[in-house]
Amino acid sequence: MSRSFQAAAVGAGTATVVTVGLMFAMRGYLVRTQTPPTPAQEQPSKSPTSSHSFLFPHFPAIIADHIPAGEKTNGHGIPVQPPVPPAAPALPPILVQSGPLSFSPLVRNVIPAVVNIAITQNSPDGHDHMPPQIKGTPLEKRYHDRMKRKQEEMVGAGSGFIVDASGIIVTNRHVVGGADKVVVSLSNGHEMPARLLGADPLTDIAVIKVDSPDPLPYVAWGDSRQTEIGDWILVAGNPFGFGSSVTAGIVSAVGRDLGIGSLDDFIQLDAPINPGNSGGPAFNMRGQVVAVNAAIVTPAGGSVGIGFGIPSEIVAPIVAEIEATGHAEHGWLGITLDDGETQVGIDSVDTGGPGQKGGLRRGDIVKQVDGVPVGSARMLLRSIAAARPDTILTFTVLRNKLIQTLPVHVGHRPLESDD
Repeated sequence: MSRSFQAAAVGAGTATVVTVGLMFAMRGYLVRTQTPPTPAQEQPSKSPTSSHSFLFPHFPAIIADHIPAGEKTNGHGIPVQPPVPPAAPALPPILVQSGPLSFSPLVRNVIPAVVNIAITQNSPDGHDHMPPQIKGTPLEKRYHDRMKRKQEEMVGAGSGFIVDASGIIVTNRHVVGGADKVVVSLSNGHEMPARLLGADPLTDIAVIKVDSPDPLPYVAWGDSRQTEIGDWILVAGNPFGFGSSVTAGIVSAVGRDLGIGSLDDFIQLDAPINPGNSGGPAFNMRGQVVAVNAAIVTPAGGSVGIGFGIPSEIVAPIVAEIEATGHAEHGWLGITLDDGETQVGIDSVDTGGPGQKGGLRRGDIVKQVDGVPVGSARMLLRSIAAARPDTILTFTVLRNKLIQTLPVHVGHRPLESDD
């Protein structure tokens, strides 16, 4: 190869020329090093036409011409690579090591048990008030038919879920309360009429039932006490009446008190919950129901990522009691509490109420109930409301600087009671 051709090749300056040249040079080097030397080759030639450049005899000269001044090379004229820098500091361990790539296996297992609920109410008047001028005319029958259709009006929609193959369905009381007709739609589109078995105003839980000739798919309860902030959650329901759908998110908080009732102990979820999702289930990653969708915070009518579910530890016993008796009983003592900064005191006691009969007095400071320390008035009210009537709660109170232990029989909660 002439010097003019070498200059032209180098002057082109393309990555292709340099890369191919290096490949050929390295290939020649590898061939030379892997071939056993003959006696005649024991002393490598210093000539630019030595055997390691058998493809392009003058190519090493081209490379050598373009090695920057001062850069180190090995015995074959190839630049020496700089040393590898030390490894970067180790990263902290991964705390969340796995997550669902898809919720579809969970959805396939649970969605057949999630139902849509349509509510119909009759006209509150019940009369069609037919104008006298059409009475006895051919228009009279047409008028009656039209008014009959108008008297039945769908006034709401919600969600629910089947907890027993016989057709037991859980939903919110505010979904089916006051309905004259309830129609349940399964995920396959099949519709069935439902009847109300019972409802609990304190927890906003209702139980309805459908009669099916075949066993229905159902879901199981999970333990909401094992649910932790940050856990994945899957919410299913009938948002805005569009039909069965699911959303996913995490548990944002637990133990939320919305001031709705004595048993307020909501799980806060960031999975989108919209009108129509009420009464639907919230599932853990095992496909168990850990909450019932009940309320949302919404300035504009849609989800803003703040929803609330009633924990299964509250709902499951209520559902079992309604299924067995048609209603739910809650404990009541007839006392008013004063929630101080550091202690919970009894502000008043109803005359003749269970609390007075059990020895509780105004001014008592409640320290423990059944051995559990009392941290707030809300906690104490939940303990009383969750207790079954006719059972005994053991109160430990501070009275006149003395600790007293009082066994108090829990009474039946009046319908109008708020404490």
